Amino acid sequence: MAKTKPFDEHVKEYEQWFDDNYYVFKSELEAVRKVLPAGEKGMEIGIGSGIFAEPLGIKEGVEPSLPMREKANGRGIYPVDGVAEKLPCADKSYNYALMVTTICFVDDIKKAFHEAHRILKENGSLILGFVDKNSPVGKFYLKNKNKSLFYKDAVFYSTEEVYRYLWETDFTIEETYQTVFGMLDEINEQQESVSGYGKGSFVVIKARKS
Repeated sequence: MAKTKPFDEHVKEYEQWFDDNYYVFKSELEAVRKVLPAGEKGMEIGIGSGIFAEPLGIKEGVEPSLPMREKANGRGIYPVDGVAEKLPCADKSYNYALMVTTICFVDDIKKAFHEAHRILKENGSLILGFVDKNSPVGKFYLKNKNKSLFYKDAVFYSTEEVYRYLWETDFTIEETYQTVFGMLDEINEQQESVSGYGKGSFVVIKARKS
């Protein structure tokens, strides 16, 4: 069952987080942009309010929360109702699929990756952005889960765990970048992303459909 309740009820608070953590958001956004295929047909799984999709030029996606879909509509984006484990999309219909902070809210990560694999064209890319559970921010979120509006029911993963799930669903890892160095309230300028993982709290993986 999709974990939409906090997103249904707290759209304003969700949007406010990105204003309050502007440089964190910009750092994450540019890390994703670094691996996004230019000029190709793509969609976002768990597109939310379109906060990432709009600046990245993504117009299509899937989102189970109606209030979030309505917010995305206001940004000129037209997501359809659906969940990652059962995408309302045709086989081999996209060059890439993006999931930003979505994997921690899916019910079955392997099923979600299998579905992404199904809708991607040959050699298509699945791009993931997420908070590594072993990072400083990941550890903070885990420690304070019960106090969070949005992460109370979330499941966090390490980069190694995500790699394993990708390999098990027939993806090949192509690139990995990390950003968000330090705690959120310490970041007062946009940070560059660097190759690899283990230091930055926000990790971006580009994996190719095998």
